[in-house]
Amino acid sequence: MQVPHNARVLVADGRKLLFLRNEGDAQAINLQVDAAEEHANPATRDQATDAAGRASNTSPGGRNGQSGSSVGPTDFHQLEEDRFAAEAAEMLRKRALANDFEQLIIVAPPKTLGELRKHYHKEVEQRLAGELAKDLTGHPIPEIEKALLAAA
Repeated sequence: MQVPHNARVLVADGRKLLFLRNEGDAQAINLQVDAAEEHANPATRDQATDAAGRASNTSPGGRNGQSGSSVGPTDFHQLEEDRFAAEAAEMLRKRALANDFEQLIIVAPPKTLGELRKHYHKEVEQRLAGELAKDLTGHPIPEIEKALLAAA
């Protein structure tokens, strides 16, 4: 993947993000950290206070005029990851509107990338030069650079 000089690269997952700038050129990428953020996101069991319950429906047709159904557990961990992705998209919107970057490449796991896409502002979409559906948040910058160069 071509990463032009001065392009920004967002490397994110549901709880961490790196906002990088290419100080090199398309053939010799040299990513430098522009911003980094990590958000604490405990496991669902540590965020939830109670077990899932049951919902009742008093519509006719159920036994004795009632039918019940089990309510699935809420995945608070996933909700928090989705919220973090929305916040990252908001940060991109603000930076795009401030003309902080002309070209942007986003690297994120498929699920996070999908959540980010839901929140792209039109200015971000216009500056989007590429996306890579891969989790590279825990990798050192040289590995991120290699993955970008290897991406088609």
